[in-house]
Amino acid sequence: MTPDAAALRIPSPLVDVAWLRAHIGDPSLVLFDASWHMPATGRDGAAEFLDAHIPGARHFDFDRRICAPQTDLPHMLPPPGSFEREVRALGVRRDSVIVCYDSVGIFTSPRAWWMFRAMGHDAVAVLDGGLPAWRDAGGAVVAGPAAPAIPGDFVAKIEPARIADLDQVRAALADPQVRVLDARSAGRFAGRDPEPRPGLRGGHMPGAVNLPFGDLLDGARFRGADDRAARLAAAAGSARALVCTCGSGVSACVIALAAEIAGIRDVAVYDASWTEWGGRADTPVEAEA
Repeated sequence: MTPDAAALRIPSPLVDVAWLRAHIGDPSLVLFDASWHMPATGRDGAAEFLDAHIPGARHFDFDRRICAPQTDLPHMLPPPGSFEREVRALGVRRDSVIVCYDSVGIFTSPRAWWMFRAMGHDAVAVLDGGLPAWRDAGGAVVAGPAAPAIPGDFVAKIEPARIADLDQVRAALADPQVRVLDARSAGRFAGRDPEPRPGLRGGHMPGAVNLPFGDLLDGARFRGADDRAARLAAAAGSARALVCTCGSGVSACVIALAAEIAGIRDVAVYDASWTEWGGRADTPVEAEA
């Protein structure tokens, strides 16, 4: 580890543009564009990366590359060995300080943040406001592919407490000390609005509480700390632990990140989320009449 690498520390799981601009040349910093878009939008995060990205960034493709193989569920967390191999190829070292951003602001970058935390890497943060905030502050962007990375020596060590599966969610719903927070829109949670993926029932898990991830945001950025914490606390109630869910495990990570910033440590993400729960015949669903 070089002296420069040893000196760089992230002040919080959420960093601002000023912090990134001050440290963007640090040799220990690894910058990832984790942009991804729902298929119905017609947008492609990888293609948009080639059009414009923050200098030095690499694309973090959790939908097609850094994901579990041989599953019908979208962008599931891969096995540790596969994750380790992919991020080493992207230049991630054991001592890397990672900052993730996306082209919307706060949408998919928390997913990349959560994946690294689930794989045992603590020195990772999200850029508040993402690419829009960077551009608004006059930050330069570049086009074309990223420069080849020097392979890293990252070692994945999975943290099971950050990941919830179907059985754990069933148990959480029956435990009054655990709150399941659903990041989908109010209309989808109630079953009024259709799910964007075909074949899924509308509604929500009995006992889950709706906290649309957009309620934690002010445009492209997170709301102020007090406002954000108050909204999270109102949804979490007196629960000692949280399980975050959404449509496919992406926006759930926005809640998980907000909880981490607020000092809540017992937080898991239901990786398969509604694409699993809403697609099964043996899982209960509540919806508005």
